[in-house]
Amino acid sequence: MKVAVIYNRESMKVINLIGALNPEKYRVEAIKRITKTLKASGHQVKIFEGDKHLIERLEEFMPAVVKGERPGMALNLAYGIQGFARYTHVPGILEMVGIPYVGSGPLAHSLSLDKVVAKMLFKQNGLPTPDFKVLETPAFEAPDLSYPLIVKPKSGADSFGLMVVNDEKELREAARPLFDKYTEPVLAECYIEGREINIGLIGNPPEAFPPVELDFGDGSHVYTNDDKGGRSGRTVHYICPAKLDQETTKKAQEIACKAFTTLQCSDCARVDMRIGEDGSLYLLELNSLPSLGYRGSFVVGAENAGLDFAALLNRLLDSASRRYFGVPMLPPQAARTRKGDGMLAFLTANRDKLEHLVEELISHSARTSDPIGTRKLVKHLDKRYQGFGLLPVKDLTDKHVISTWETPEGMKGGTLIVVQVDSLLGGEIPYQAFRRTPEWLHGEAVGESRAPLAMLEYALRALRTQKKLRGQRIGILVYADEGRDCRYSRKSIELAARIARRVIVLRSGSVGGNIVVGSRGLRKFQLLVEDVPRDFRPATKSPDVLRWINNRMEAMMQLSSRKDRIGVFVTDIRAKHFPTMLPHHVQITLLVSYPKPAIAEQVEEKIRDILGKTNPKWQLNLISDRPAMPVRNANRAFFEDVKKVAIELDIPLSHETSAMPSVAGLVPEGVAVICGLSPAVDRPNTPHEAVQRISLFQRTILLTEVLQREVV
Repeated sequence: MKVAVIYNRESMKVINLIGALNPEKYRVEAIKRITKTLKASGHQVKIFEGDKHLIERLEEFMPAVVKGERPGMALNLAYGIQGFARYTHVPGILEMVGIPYVGSGPLAHSLSLDKVVAKMLFKQNGLPTPDFKVLETPAFEAPDLSYPLIVKPKSGADSFGLMVVNDEKELREAARPLFDKYTEPVLAECYIEGREINIGLIGNPPEAFPPVELDFGDGSHVYTNDDKGGRSGRTVHYICPAKLDQETTKKAQEIACKAFTTLQCSDCARVDMRIGEDGSLYLLELNSLPSLGYRGSFVVGAENAGLDFAALLNRLLDSASRRYFGVPMLPPQAARTRKGDGMLAFLTANRDKLEHLVEELISHSARTSDPIGTRKLVKHLDKRYQGFGLLPVKDLTDKHVISTWETPEGMKGGTLIVVQVDSLLGGEIPYQAFRRTPEWLHGEAVGESRAPLAMLEYALRALRTQKKLRGQRIGILVYADEGRDCRYSRKSIELAARIARRVIVLRSGSVGGNIVVGSRGLRKFQLLVEDVPRDFRPATKSPDVLRWINNRMEAMMQLSSRKDRIGVFVTDIRAKHFPTMLPHHVQITLLVSYPKPAIAEQVEEKIRDILGKTNPKWQLNLISDRPAMPVRNANRAFFEDVKKVAIELDIPLSHETSAMPSVAGLVPEGVAVICGLSPAVDRPNTPHEAVQRISLFQRTILLTEVLQREVV
């Protein structure tokens, strides 16, 4: 399980420091002990400061989960940074963003921190607690209570500001600095002479540990903050179990459990009590965030109850897991043994490794203009795929642009998965390194290539782990000339698609969860315009070549029609000229997006008509033609099959048609194909390309399930 240990140590990363600062802090050694113990128990652990950056850092460590995946758990040890209800801050944040956590919620912390409210609730519920009065201002009226009295801040914790006074003069002297320091009312309650015990509670409903008695020796029988911090010069020893008769022990535990439920605590708490000289029990207070430090009485009580430190921490996690999910915490390695959802469990357990694989693949620079880089990446993939038992398909492999593998059963009548490996960024753009943010993974070709390759590999891993890869008819084809409009890989893709029954093009999906069942075609033209060189004198009878082509470009782009799904665009203009002369040669790249070949032919004829037959001379050459992906019934049926799986997994999925061309357009009629099953991508084919982390995980699960349901 992922466990986020949240505590407060630095307590400075806030927007403003206002109000009462929290003096409670965990020792660094204590945090190290907790994290080390959790890691030794098989958990993935990371520590977090409970400050203004908490949400962002938690989201990076614990991204959103999918249906059937159990989220990680926060072990909340944060005492807060400032304010009167500081214990509530981190639990409130965790509840807001949806992260389960160990310990009480904001309400219980608020009630227990306000000692006056807590004591009022104790009295209302028949729990014995010393008589008390609230001193509202430094000019308070003397309380009608019997001395000696305990004086402490109304909302204090960890025995800060606690003092014993014997008369009104001492009371006023003790109260004044508390008013000044804590800027809140002061609580005065009757001091109970006698023994002090602590009772730790765990679970829901709570189970009580054996009482821990505080042995003060010959000194004052008041446990101060200096005692707890080792600054008082004396050592307060713990006696566990406390030397109490069975009846008193049982009664003390019952009072502690009732205090726990009265303040609506969860998972754990520590209740402090006094045993008067007449044997009566008095409830002093409840600590809703008991210390897990080595010297804490909560840990001592747990040990006496048979829970060593590792068992105590895991019991706390288990208690919270039962509270949130109704079932106990999964033991380490459970993902490998659970039945019925083994692949999901495997992918969940390896979610971080999936993202690390994306990072590793991004480190392979493989641009269209870098054949050496693309070959190295394909060689890397070849080693991994053959490690899964896949076999190279020599007839469909050309080391320069395309490589194909298949399972021993072959891909005939099965599923062909197509992925590009080349990045389309030009050489003038610096290499884009991997980086992770709470919601996104960034890096070169992360959406169009690297994330799809990673999800494909982990789908194969999951199938193999569950022994479901054997018997599958799967083919994998990667190509490296997307940036050249599949000029060289086209025939091999067409041949491979004819062998399979269905084709999945692992191209990036949209943020809305759509996949593509149809797309337009795209023709790329090169328009060359040549004229005689001219000097800078104003034109006489005919305009210069740039003015001439500018007028016609506007007319050509007017051929675009949303209704007819036609788009005409100019993407590149290059001009040549001699010194001190106007341009005489212009080269233009012209794109025509179309739904059907016949419409593309009509648009080309109209472009030629716009260019006309007069000077200057021009040539319109077809460079490439990316065929459209028709919206066929087979594609829709394939999508519906995938959607049924997505609904079962609670993964959002819908379909769309795309204006962008895809290799899916090369799939022949009669073979079902869908495109865009890869993670949702933002700003594809740019230096800012990024994929959604949750989408990467969801689509990996979806691909795995779709493949495993096609066992021959």
